[in-house]
This record gives sequence, C-alpha cells and structure tokens, in this order.
Amino acid sequence: MRCESVTDPRSDGHPNDDYAAAAAPAPGRGGTVVLLDGVSTAPGENTGCRHGTPWYTARLGGALLHLCGSRPDLPLTECLVQAIDETAHAHGEGCELSHPRTPQSTVVAARWDATALEYLVLCDSVLLIERRDGTVLPVLDTRLDEVWATARATVPFTERPAFIESRRNAEGGFHTAAADPGVAHRAVTGTLPREGVRALAALTDGASRWTEVFRLGDWGALFALLAKKGPREVVAQVRAAERADPSCTAFPRGKIHDDATAVLAEL
Repeated sequence: MRCESVTDPRSDGHPNDDYAAAAAPAPGRGGTVVLLDGVSTAPGENTGCRHGTPWYTARLGGALLHLCGSRPDLPLTECLVQAIDETAHAHGEGCELSHPRTPQSTVVAARWDATALEYLVLCDSVLLIERRDGTVLPVLDTRLDEVWATARATVPFTERPAFIESRRNAEGGFHTAAADPGVAHRAVTGTLPREGVRALAALTDGASRWTEVFRLGDWGALFALLAKKGPREVVAQVRAAERADPSCTAFPRGKIHDDATAVLAEL
C-alpha cells in the first residue's frame, strides 16, 4: 500500500476538526483508511461537552482505526458501533452526551485484504474507488444534500439553518456519528472484490468542493488529479477557488473556507 494525505485548516484561527489515518498491519495483509470531518461549532457555543470537536474526532478516529485493523472478523458497521461506544465512555463525567450539539462527525472507512474491499460512508464526506479499468466509483451519502434541497425549496432563507439542525440524526433527515452507536447502521456500506480495485481516495467536504461546489471537474477528473499531482494540489486548487469568490456568491457555500483533508491510497 502507498498512501499520501494532506489536511489544511480553514485558516481563521478555528482548530482543524478533520481527522485522517491509514494503517497496513503487515505486508500482504491489506490495510485501512479512516477519515472524519467534525461538525464545527462557534466559539463559546454550548455543546454540553468539556472536550471539543478535535478531541472527539481524534478519539473516535483512533478507536475506529484500531478496531478495523485488530478485528477483521467484525464488519465495518460493528467496528463503528464499538468505536462510538468507546468514545462515549471516554467523555467521562461532566459531558452531556444527549445535547444536540455534542461533538460529532462524518465518517469514511475503507478496509481491504487479499479478497475484498469493505467501505462505509456516513454523511457528506466522500469515498472514491478507482477500478482496475480506470473508472471511478463515488460512494456518497446524499441525505444531507436532500435535506438542503428541501430547505431551499420550502423554507425561508433565514430559517434554513434551524431547519437543517432539526433534521440532524432524525428520522427522514441525515446522520452523523455522535454518542449513539446505533447511528452506525445508518451508514452507506458495501463490499467489492479486491481484485477489481486499484486505488481509493477519501475526502472531507472541504476538499470535495473541487467537484461538488466549484465544478472544476467530475469525480473521475478529481481522482485523476489526486493520482497525478497528489492531495496537496487538490487542496491548493480549492483554496484558489475560494479566494476568487470571497463573498460566496458565484459558488454559494456555508463557509468561505473549510477544513480540507484528502487521502489517496494505492492498494
């Protein structure tokens, strides 16, 4: 396995809420990629937690990476169940885990061995899988996009943020990993034959803006850029596009800049 990654904070003094890691337990035994995008909070916002989002993504991401590597008998869904449960217990006393803004994140996980590639995607981070024939399969959880489409069509502009929050971890809405292990069963999951996969990439939405917001190319073009010039170039092009539209009018988005993380793994 050859792996390359980059993470770049949004550069306004806010801590980087993203997390990414990869592991290859031993030669010939496959590997794992894990990527999380923590849900940002405003400075001083009450989340009921004394730790914060970067702590949460690091704890959850680390627990998930460990379980994916040490428990090949567990499906990725069950690895995420146990990782969320471990992280919830790690909060300890003084954290109100039922608070709607308790630290939470998106999740991407991919694990492979000699025969199969397993994947899991929860919320709006992206997994791209390059097949041996050169085609690229995007694995997407589109439920947040669907909620936003409903909001734009039916909800007054000033009420949309509250509407979106009301649909978080709600039936018929979208889902993020917080303190309830049951959310793992809401993830998009699947398995592909290992022999048909050449490489994969995982991106937080701050990096996938290259395709989803700025329309610099489709998923295949994004993967080709990752493979040719690396994750750093993708993030650099995203930052240039953001700086060219500081008012967010040409390319509407919730933040001028966002934490951007991308991982490329050649299997």
